[in-house]
Amino acid sequence: MKVYIGIDLGSTTTKAVVLREDGEVLGRGITNSRSNYQVACEVARGEALIHARFNLVASALDRSGLAPEEERRVLAELERRFRKQQYLAQLVTLADALSGRAREDLLARGLETTLVRIVAKMQAEADALFAPGASRKSDFFRDLAGSRYLRIAEEEARSQGASFDRLVGLFDKAILEVENVPAEQEAFAVHVRHALAEMRDAPACLGEAVGGAADTPLESAATVGTGYGRQTLPFPKEQIRSEILCHGLGAHAMYPGTRTVLDIGGQDTKAIQVDERGIVTSFQMNDRCAAGCGRYLGYIADEMNLGLHELGPLACDSTRPVRINSTCTVFAGAELRERLSLGEKREDILAGLHRAIILRAMSLLARSGGVFDEFTFTGGVAKNPAAVDALRGLIGDNYGERVMNISPNSIYTGALGAALFARRDALRLAA
Repeated sequence: MKVYIGIDLGSTTTKAVVLREDGEVLGRGITNSRSNYQVACEVARGEALIHARFNLVASALDRSGLAPEEERRVLAELERRFRKQQYLAQLVTLADALSGRAREDLLARGLETTLVRIVAKMQAEADALFAPGASRKSDFFRDLAGSRYLRIAEEEARSQGASFDRLVGLFDKAILEVENVPAEQEAFAVHVRHALAEMRDAPACLGEAVGGAADTPLESAATVGTGYGRQTLPFPKEQIRSEILCHGLGAHAMYPGTRTVLDIGGQDTKAIQVDERGIVTSFQMNDRCAAGCGRYLGYIADEMNLGLHELGPLACDSTRPVRINSTCTVFAGAELRERLSLGEKREDILAGLHRAIILRAMSLLARSGGVFDEFTFTGGVAKNPAAVDALRGLIGDNYGERVMNISPNSIYTGALGAALFARRDALRLAA
């Protein structure tokens, strides 16, 4: 099967989208961006191809006549068990990396047994971690394994007298080796079949669907890259597109009525105007400063010792938003601590911070030409409810009623646009 792949290399995350030959989305993948951009692209691509294969399984089940509710149940269980198998395989790689690092470090030579015990405990927790209804704050291996490793390492340090700092240092080095291993087609086939074997009541049609999806070759007919780090992508120059063009085309593909696009990512904010074909007619971007972007929210989350995903819901509890004077990331911590020392509530401070970020975005929108119907909000910050509420209110106040589109897959908008360009390029060359 021929596919077209778009990759969006962002400052925080790298996204990939796989399209079928007919232009429909077949798979999506995301990973943490890292210093090795080629690896980040390969990992995101691998995750998108895994998702594509699960969608092939779903398509086969649709044709099998399986009841919709039963289909959803078995697919959810299959993917959950697959992710457990993938996690266990990564733990094996982590154990090898930890052992190798311990042998290289003279001061850690006595920690080999402790490291084996830590990883064994992490392996024993895998069933609970991927149990039905289990809550995970992140699906990235670094985050999943890191939180558990640190907790168990702390217990080992207290009970066995091991050096906690040394154990943490070993993990910080070893995790780089683990997260830089892209997912392979062969690994998918192995993990998904192990997952299927664990499902005692799986219908026969599921086995046939899994076999077909695992054995289907997914041949990349064309790939295009974009994003904040596009100049460092390991692609030929002709396979790279401006993120402005990709976000405009991607937003138009998701919502054909789109005329104005706002994208707030980790490192930049883009206000884009497009025509009825998704072609960019004007745009504005922030400067190199990260103020008003997702990275700023990341600094605030760190200062408050909260997860980034916790900021928006907490800000939504505000009853009296605080007026924020600056959204400069350099002074973010200082202003936050000053506000807290004055007795301001955390939720009121956060509500003010979110409004200040959106005010900066509104300035970009105004300079790009304003907000037209329909308006599409994309990027990682589009998942933040406080940012969405602030944006909706300010647009209503300044431009009146507008249709505002936000997709659950908004973070993939740039990668979708890149994949669409890849398809267009391939079709043009074939004509």
